[in-house]
Amino acid sequence: MLLPASLRAREPAAAARASVLVVVAAAVVTAWSAFLDPSNAGLVSQVGCWSVVAVLLASALTCRTGDPVRLDAHGVLLLVPTAGALAVNALNLLTRDTSAAAQVFLVLPVLLAATQLRARGAVLVTAVAIGGNAVVVALLQPVVDGLGDIVFVGAAMATVTAVLVQAEDRKERLMAALEAQASVDTLTGLVTRRVFDDALSHALATRADGAALVLVDVDGFKQVNDGHGHLAGDDALVHLAAVLRASIRTTDSVLGRIGGDELAVVLPGCTVETAVERAEELVRAVRAAPLTLVDGTMLALSVSVGVAQAAAAGTGLRELYAAADAALYEAKRGGRDQVSAGARL
Repeated sequence: MLLPASLRAREPAAAARASVLVVVAAAVVTAWSAFLDPSNAGLVSQVGCWSVVAVLLASALTCRTGDPVRLDAHGVLLLVPTAGALAVNALNLLTRDTSAAAQVFLVLPVLLAATQLRARGAVLVTAVAIGGNAVVVALLQPVVDGLGDIVFVGAAMATVTAVLVQAEDRKERLMAALEAQASVDTLTGLVTRRVFDDALSHALATRADGAALVLVDVDGFKQVNDGHGHLAGDDALVHLAAVLRASIRTTDSVLGRIGGDELAVVLPGCTVETAVERAEELVRAVRAAPLTLVDGTMLALSVSVGVAQAAAAGTGLRELYAAADAALYEAKRGGRDQVSAGARL
């Protein structure tokens, strides 16, 4: 059974690396305590302490050698700080140590959870640390004597978790906003060249029936800018993006702006004949939808389209672009407002 997303790490690879560092540090401190503290001389305490060390080091080895994404999906990256909190409390119980220093050692798994896990996971680990600490202190000394330490340590760990989780949430939202800005063209709302190329590469690598690339170039775009101003040129691109978006099949096709006045469409699993038919539909749709300028003038627009198709998986991105680009220029040389098909790769 896979772990719910709300309990997983924000970035599994980073969480795995951090787990190794924290677990090794915890193991070293545990071993140090078991070796040097005379109060740990009893056989049960010694066995217990070294068992904790063994478990922690095994966890570190798992995080170091395993696949972070798979470990995260199966709950290992949540289990590590949770086990760390339990181990610290178990160590304190075995050594009968309720000092502030022993309790503050719980900050290691709490910090790991707060910085690497999502909010629910971090809260879970913090609750285990606080609850376990309360039980240990209550077992080893009168509740009245230990209540102050329980409340102080618990409040400190809860505050640390809250502050760090909020900071990580803000950073995650910021990164998502930056990623969205890098993925979407701010003028047309279409995906950028980077995202479009990723979609095309994926289609070429995974579709056994190939994929088609459709390049769309606005006819006379310079004349639009020169005759009506650059704002009208921007309006024309926004208008064309809307027309093309309404004319393609959104279930699997990808429409993007790949530069200037050039737009493009990825058609996965499309034969060259079908791709040409869809490209001709785009040409007709643009022809039938003139742009209304701010002064009420109707500006007729047209596009030239080049089509190239890769018949099987494995075709290179560069070769497909070259074939589609050659077809596009053939359409322009042939009189514009039309479709031309390039070589089938």
